[in-house]
Amino acid sequence: MPQRYHPVLVVLHWLLAAFLIGLLIAGTVLLAPVPNDDPAKLLSFRLHMGLGLLTFFLMVLRLAVRLTTRTPSPAVTGNAALDRLARANHWALYLLAFVMAGSGIAMARASGLPDAVFGDGPMPPDFADYTARRVHGLASRLFMALIALHIAAALWHHFIRRDGILARMRLGPR
Repeated sequence: MPQRYHPVLVVLHWLLAAFLIGLLIAGTVLLAPVPNDDPAKLLSFRLHMGLGLLTFFLMVLRLAVRLTTRTPSPAVTGNAALDRLARANHWALYLLAFVMAGSGIAMARASGLPDAVFGDGPMPPDFADYTARRVHGLASRLFMALIALHIAAALWHHFIRRDGILARMRLGPR
């Protein structure tokens, strides 16, 4: 078993962490509170949608690499329930990333948003009536909670258990 994750997984992990957290913050702080008739929202949507699509493709790549490369043994805490929770959290993070991308794409298509953002179509007055918007919003909150749990667990391993788990997710010999 390798001691570290594949270098492509490491790079994608940290790149996607920055992208996903940035997208969640931007969606919550820059997009949600701004009315759709504000012209500044179009630029925010361009960035959010473009980075969201890039993130989706990088997530597909990351999942493909994850499923086709050898990985270190699962981290153990000494508590079987916590170990199962950690594995479930990791796979739930993947799932929610894809739910976010899918619901974002579905909302954009249903509302005609790409025509408004990348063309000269009208901006929808509101997104509240779109089921995909509700899924996107709910999934974002759950995603934030799972990311916080993931970060808290990594810090717990690093500072409390001192088991070197963060070394597995940095570049170096495998």
